[in-house]
Amino acid sequence: MRKEKLADIIKLARRLSVSAEGMTLDEIASYMQVSRRTAERIRDVLQEAFPGMDVLTDGPKHRFRLPAGIMDRFMNTPTADEMAALQNAATSLERQNATGRALLLSELYKKIESMLRPPARTRLAPDINALVLAEGDAMQAGPRPTADATLLHTIRHALKAGHALHFTYQATKNAKKRTVSPWGLLYGKAYYLVGPMQGVETPVLWRLDRLQDVTEAGPATLPPEDWSLQDFANRSFGVWQNKQYDVALRFSPTAAADARRFLFHPSQTVTDEKDGSLHVTFTASGLHEMAYHLFTWGKEVTILAPTELRTILLEMCQNVIQCYQK
Repeated sequence: MRKEKLADIIKLARRLSVSAEGMTLDEIASYMQVSRRTAERIRDVLQEAFPGMDVLTDGPKHRFRLPAGIMDRFMNTPTADEMAALQNAATSLERQNATGRALLLSELYKKIESMLRPPARTRLAPDINALVLAEGDAMQAGPRPTADATLLHTIRHALKAGHALHFTYQATKNAKKRTVSPWGLLYGKAYYLVGPMQGVETPVLWRLDRLQDVTEAGPATLPPEDWSLQDFANRSFGVWQNKQYDVALRFSPTAAADARRFLFHPSQTVTDEKDGSLHVTFTASGLHEMAYHLFTWGKEVTILAPTELRTILLEMCQNVIQCYQK
């Protein structure tokens, strides 16, 4: 048996050992990307290797599951690459001032490490240390989000419990008390709570660094069943939600290769032109955020639509010129 095939079977065995409902043959075939007949042969291999495999009845179908603990513990031992990636992710969040999320990953790392057998821990330690020292993040200028671990814990608890949040919001000179139903958290250059105010149906964004005296306050209004946080986020180029625009951009042949590597928006369509240029189209709100980004492309990008975006970028360029002419 090829090494790749054995690795795939072990991966399936792990999946079956942590699945409460098990998997049908069709689900196994889809997961392994093989035919149903091949899935049957794989199932037979696993039944021979693990005689304790459960067979559950689900109507006319059978679901297969490996009882928890039946697999030898070494099969679920994390690799040095996985442990190093987890530690580096925590370090990266810490450098971004995302201390709350960094703390969660650090605690997860410690829990996994504590469950390792001493020989495995000793064997992995040098490789983990080497990878952690050899990998890092390139410096990127920009704001660092502010949200302490206690605030994130309160918001997450409210999300899980279905509670509303009461807080003082310092958006302008006058702070106002708000009661908001939390529907989600968005992470970016700043952290945002997403949710509607009491008595309002439409969710809006609340910057976490402007929240003060946050407490839980009774039952929240839950989002509609068809509402999706990701769909809500995808409406905007950045985070701000307003009118949607059909955006069309042309990147010069010189910049086309670089632009092709960019994800400007999840809804984007990319077209290569005969002259070597690249056309990018998408629909989103947030024209000012688009203009800030397109400014960095200089003359290599042409805004074909909308006119409003061209006007904002033109004004931005004129203001910069006037500033440096002085």
